[in-house]
Amino acid sequence: MTMPLQFHNTLTRSVEPFAPLDPGGKTVKIYTCGPTVYNHAHIGNFRAYIFEDLLQRHLEYRGFHVERVMNLTDVDDKTIRGALEKGVPLAEFTQPFKDSFFEDLRALRIKPADSFPCATDPVHIARMIDMIGKLIAAGHAYEAEDKSVYFRIASFPSYGQLAHLNLDELRPSGRVSSDEYEKENIGDFALWKAHDEHDGHVAWDSPWGRGRPGWHIECSAMATALLGDRIDIHCGGVDNIFPHHEAEIAQTECCTGLKFVNLWMHCAHLMVDGRKMAKSAGNFHTLRDLLAKGWSGREVRYVLIAAHYRLPLNFTFEGLAGARSALQRLDEWGRRLSDLASTSASGTPHPAIEEDAFGRALDDDLNISAALGALFDLVRDTNRAMDAGELSPDQARGLLDYWGRINTILALEPESETIPGDITALVGERTAARAARDWGRSDMLRDELLARGWIVKDTKDGAKLTRSVD
Repeated sequence: MTMPLQFHNTLTRSVEPFAPLDPGGKTVKIYTCGPTVYNHAHIGNFRAYIFEDLLQRHLEYRGFHVERVMNLTDVDDKTIRGALEKGVPLAEFTQPFKDSFFEDLRALRIKPADSFPCATDPVHIARMIDMIGKLIAAGHAYEAEDKSVYFRIASFPSYGQLAHLNLDELRPSGRVSSDEYEKENIGDFALWKAHDEHDGHVAWDSPWGRGRPGWHIECSAMATALLGDRIDIHCGGVDNIFPHHEAEIAQTECCTGLKFVNLWMHCAHLMVDGRKMAKSAGNFHTLRDLLAKGWSGREVRYVLIAAHYRLPLNFTFEGLAGARSALQRLDEWGRRLSDLASTSASGTPHPAIEEDAFGRALDDDLNISAALGALFDLVRDTNRAMDAGELSPDQARGLLDYWGRINTILALEPESETIPGDITALVGERTAARAARDWGRSDMLRDELLARGWIVKDTKDGAKLTRSVD
């Protein structure tokens, strides 16, 4: 019996069968909270973005058409503070971090969203102002003496449902104007912040005077503008649950009168060497840091994708080395299948293809651990079959095609790296030395290659090169 596609819903704290809102059952609308562009995104951020990429790719594997929006938060306390410290306009401060974010997405093979709206886009600022006006008119928001506009959480009895907070026990502590507040401050949150000296030149005109939007209203405005009043799935890290996503539900549903999101999905924190990642702890890593050390984007992707999204992920360099070994095993398997399939005219189904244990595991709340286990079981079993001469060229072709379909989800194909000419020449000299049984020179050339950043491995198909790491 086939298990239905099912995911864990943060709102209900249960795993539920998935069905899209689309009457035709084909289109899935997803909103994913993107980065705040005040710095380079770190690997903890990308843990969330890769989980969301896995979700989209598996939905597409199952035949759905995904419409996904990922916002860029380019106006908030952090971006304004950074621009003021640098003495440059806000847009000039954030643009390099936007550019680097897209470069990092490409390096990690994360599919681009259909839209990457920025909070400062005039069309979205106008929509935020319009939504705030509706909330005031309906009694859900009010203008305070400081000319800021606050959401009245008492007007929305369901406030706290996503984070499962008991608001009868947690009394509001007053209005909260900052974007950066913790759970103990359960106060009315800012929808529009009146301009003050801390904002420098960052301000827009509104019916309540010059100011800027609060962080929470930005996502509500962009999500509904681009995906409609109701969306299928909203994703983010667990740190977004409260207050950000809780606030999104309240303000959006009070504007539209409709249930905003059908399914909330959140990924757990990333740890580094068993500790919370922090610059002060010396364990803070951006993707750029890891690439500079010689690791590849797909190796980092493998590490970040290989643990279930709802479990904490402990990032280590030993784990990266393990990812490198796992990828080399997949690469070698693919090469063996390709060599065997070279004489095949058409593929023949292999029993594992119809079973699709990989896909069925992901149907169960993206159980990537079970999916990868099924994949490596397949690698082991078919390698043994090839060793014994029990796998036909047509079966190899069928397996290659299946691996190609699986890889539309994993995106782990080998890097197309150009090997420098001087390195190729050294490998050629070493091959000649080995043919002449000059083992001393062979070892010397191997060490020379290693010193230049390359590991050479001798196989029955010749020397294979991989990058070394610091």
